[in-house]
Amino acid sequence: MTFADLNLNRSLWNALEDMGLQTPTTIQEKAFSPIMSGRDIVGIAQTGTGKTLAFLLPCLRMWQFTKDKSVQLLILVPTRELVAQIVLEVQKLTKYMNASVVGVYGGANINTQAAELKNGADVLVATPGRLLDLALNNHLKLKQVKKLVIDEVDEMMDLGFRTQLTRVLDLLPAKRQNLLFSATMTTEVELLIQDFFTQPQVVEASPTGTPLESILQIGYPVPNFYTKINLLHHLLSTDSTMTKVLVFIATKKQADLVHENLTQLMPEGIGIIHANRAQNVRFEAVKEFKNGTNRVLIATDIIARGMDISEVTHVINFDMPDVPENYIHRIGRTGRADKEGIAISFITKAEKEFQSQVEALMKFKIKMKRFPADVSKSVELIASEMPVDVNRIIHLKPLNEAISGPSFHEKKKKNKKVNVIVSHKERMLKKYGKPKTRGQKPKKK
Repeated sequence: MTFADLNLNRSLWNALEDMGLQTPTTIQEKAFSPIMSGRDIVGIAQTGTGKTLAFLLPCLRMWQFTKDKSVQLLILVPTRELVAQIVLEVQKLTKYMNASVVGVYGGANINTQAAELKNGADVLVATPGRLLDLALNNHLKLKQVKKLVIDEVDEMMDLGFRTQLTRVLDLLPAKRQNLLFSATMTTEVELLIQDFFTQPQVVEASPTGTPLESILQIGYPVPNFYTKINLLHHLLSTDSTMTKVLVFIATKKQADLVHENLTQLMPEGIGIIHANRAQNVRFEAVKEFKNGTNRVLIATDIIARGMDISEVTHVINFDMPDVPENYIHRIGRTGRADKEGIAISFITKAEKEFQSQVEALMKFKIKMKRFPADVSKSVELIASEMPVDVNRIIHLKPLNEAISGPSFHEKKKKNKKVNVIVSHKERMLKKYGKPKTRGQKPKKK
């Protein structure tokens, strides 16, 4: 099947032709007709299968021009990078249409975004938090939304967007078409579907756990963090095919440490992206990696989901993810568009369990290779690798019995008073120096 076999209009055909696209992916082919039918849809497909076009093509095919430029298509995504990417895809597809698109996300000036929305938008791409801020401050009307798309919904739940997401859904008109796309079906996702979807049709393609056939998966046994640095430097220095390499790290702190050490060995062509980086720095890092300015991009899992970075030759799992599905999302960054890709994992003894979980999910064994003889093994350990001595004796400071005593201070004199019943006669005697009566008259003689 080609895109010409789908019920697309001339405007979309011309846009796809300009983008050099002729053949739809499995999820694009399977989802088109069900979405066009107007039913609620749940799409299950792993990263790298073309989910973005799977919902954009039918939604834009059904879009109708209106003079008031109210939002008809609302797309919710978990990250600002994904907002920017989908906005770009909409702009490409609407090149020959009179549809406008706006993207909003946190970390940017809300007043600038509100001013942009004031001019109108047919398609709105947003993160849930910023969308809610704009709507509750009357910068945005959602009553004309006809179609709602929630992309990477499982990642949205992992990032803690459930409350914001449900509040947004409550603001939308009851009569609308709901489209949900996810790589995994978690309990939270199923509850969301039960609460807000009406008899949804499930469309599944390349379910999570299916290893991509175009990706060669290999692993190296590595003893510790700094040996991983040495191996990474060795591979980048000796393998000329590594022209666009994504390196995934478990934590932001370790990502910074890898970047610091690697730039000392290779000062040029190394970028980094994670949640603690400023918005403009993150966008610039992705831009420089996409255009080839940087050969290597060090990242946490923030861009493992949804980011469309083409022609990635290698994905390196510097750390094995503790969630096995994330391994699939990571390696899905390479081997795209019918091209071969390579995924390399550095695996310590502590990460063997994560490797087993990944292999059980995929029902596929990662091919292990011998550690290169010409790479030095470091004996230096980072804090998380330090052995824990469970038998360590804690020495307490002995008490000085000579100065030990009560843990309270001596009362002041005024606080030492004791309640004593004093007669009127005694009080008068103390005050006047002689007994006083209550005014009784002396007896007559």
